[in-house]
Amino acid sequence: MTSDSWVLATDTRRLAAMVAAARGAGGRVTVAAIGLRSLADAAAAAGPDAVSWVETDGGKPPEAYAQALAASIAVASPRVLVAATTAEGRVLLATAATALGAAVVPGLLSVTGAGDTLVVERVDLGGRVLETLATAAAVAGLFGGDDVAPPEGAPAPVTPMSLAPAAVRVDRIALVPGATGGVTTAERVVSVGRGVKARADLKIVEGLAADLGAEIACSMPIADDFGWVAKERYIGRSGQHIAPRLYVALGISGTPQHLEGVRDAKVVVAVNTDPDAHIFRRADYGIVGDLYEVIPALRTALGK
Repeated sequence: MTSDSWVLATDTRRLAAMVAAARGAGGRVTVAAIGLRSLADAAAAAGPDAVSWVETDGGKPPEAYAQALAASIAVASPRVLVAATTAEGRVLLATAATALGAAVVPGLLSVTGAGDTLVVERVDLGGRVLETLATAAAVAGLFGGDDVAPPEGAPAPVTPMSLAPAAVRVDRIALVPGATGGVTTAERVVSVGRGVKARADLKIVEGLAADLGAEIACSMPIADDFGWVAKERYIGRSGQHIAPRLYVALGISGTPQHLEGVRDAKVVVAVNTDPDAHIFRRADYGIVGDLYEVIPALRTALGK
């Protein structure tokens, strides 16, 4: 087994960060880009040593190439595999990890080679715990870190990889947003957390959302623990991942688990009574105050 690493990519999100994390193992980094040529070009600019490009058949999802890709990776015998925490990434990583005999590590942040040992840092419990692991085995990590800027320099060479998709009986004939009430594609989203004291108080939040022409969303406890908002509108690592032009977070503390779901939002506005709330680290505009006082003031301002 080499000290090389492979990054499995089906879209451009956090590509440079995954390459940087894989680089810590000490060997060459190859990105397996499964998709259009534009994805391969983005991967080449993300800082790897090489890109192996699998051009997908328009009717086949990336997962259809999992077995063939895993066989190629097993031959290359890298020490580290990294993929995004997406439906496609999970399938590709799990299949390749099985072929490689690698230990699967969710929430991977970094990996460092230390002789025959790999030291892995990962995040757990919604960002409340950072865990350090050591292993002599190969590691397959679902990436849990933040994005970084691509490094400067010439792009890596792109080599087409000819892989046959699995002979599955299911082809993709359409790809549309799920029945989430428009949350996944909304330009504006107003999201509520535990700062809302009662279900009936959602009415004032709905009023602000109506003024903004926004969709309603929530943090995990509001959907899972209280059931005040449909689970399809929960934003977070294991919920919806959205990229609105405006995201308004009301009474949301901002755990890494929640912020994972809005990392691609263009502008984040946060309202929280705690000036040290993590959400303010991500916010472009922050208001330290009680949402029961701030929302009426915002609606008045919008009315003017």
